Amino acid sequence: VRVMHELGAHTLMVTNAAGGLNPSYRPGDFMLLSDHINLPGMAGANPLVGTNDERFGTRFPALAKAYDAGLRQLAREVASKQADITLHEGVYVMVSGPSFETGAELKFLRAIGADAVGMSTAPEVVVARHAGMRVLGLSLITNTATGDDTEEVNHAEVLATADAARPRFTMLVRGILRGIANLPA
Repeated sequence: VRVMHELGAHTLMVTNAAGGLNPSYRPGDFMLLSDHINLPGMAGANPLVGTNDERFGTRFPALAKAYDAGLRQLAREVASKQADITLHEGVYVMVSGPSFETGAELKFLRAIGADAVGMSTAPEVVVARHAGMRVLGLSLITNTATGDDTEEVNHAEVLATADAARPRFTMLVRGILRGIANLPA
């Protein structure tokens, strides 16, 4: 992210595969990130730990508006013009993985306000916002993760859902990127 910033990038679009904590989310749906909960970061695994490099930003960057409202609006407009796109907006929570969550953990994550769970994204967003970049986050919901499931999630299921969503995901991302390219720098 820092290299992209130094090369002149001012906007970062992050994508991920996520489990749908929100019971209304279905595999194959998409979710715009309105905010995130960085559990590893709250436990000390924050990408900004260490000596601050002032080239990238201040020691204590504000993250209250980490996900750019204008970029989210652009993504909603693009999605509304495409067939077969169900686009939600919600809070993403990052866990460290690589194991999938227990039922009790999933219920906890729902209770603290998360709509989707994954194992990436938050560190990149923290670094991008530290550098003053605009950020758009997009999750592909690859499985339900409510804690009430009778079957355990597995990586093959995640990959199969991602593969099935590839054409819709590609159309959505291309449309968003075209829109971003037309925004003022």
